[in-house]
Amino acid sequence: MPRSQLLLRGVVLLGPVVALLATGPAGHWPPWWLLVPVVAGAGVAAAAPDSAAPAGVGLGVLAWWTVALGDGVPAAVLVAAPALLAAHLAALLASYGPAAMPLDAATLRLWGRRGALVLLTVPAAFVAVRLLDGEPEQPGIWVLGVAAACVATVVATALIDVRTGEVDAR
Repeated sequence: MPRSQLLLRGVVLLGPVVALLATGPAGHWPPWWLLVPVVAGAGVAAAAPDSAAPAGVGLGVLAWWTVALGDGVPAAVLVAAPALLAAHLAALLASYGPAAMPLDAATLRLWGRRGALVLLTVPAAFVAVRLLDGEPEQPGIWVLGVAAACVATVVATALIDVRTGEVDAR
């Protein structure tokens, strides 16, 4: 197996485990009976990145975060979100071909830039949650949020050059 595939599959294995353990510093260490299936599922996801295993393990981690932390959003989310995104992108890239096929640098750079753009939203969302925590819910805030997400999606889609997959920086 080429080095690029080994590295990608290592990220698929470690991403969900890091994201799961990130709740620990907030005082909510996952129990062993949850950690074992997540590690095993991450192993299956690393071996078969084109299966449903990566998504299933990610959803399991998100479920733990929901149960363990309830309404709070600790700073550990700034570790968990990149870990889950890295695992997701690594699984996507590892599934581009057979395990014996190395990935070319151009594809890795393209998806690396895309992942970095997605990661830019994490600190902004975290700061927004912290600033709005405890504030009374304003009527229409969800409608405004969905509208903003739709506008951002349309703008991002309009900026992508479909021939190259690159973002047009005009």
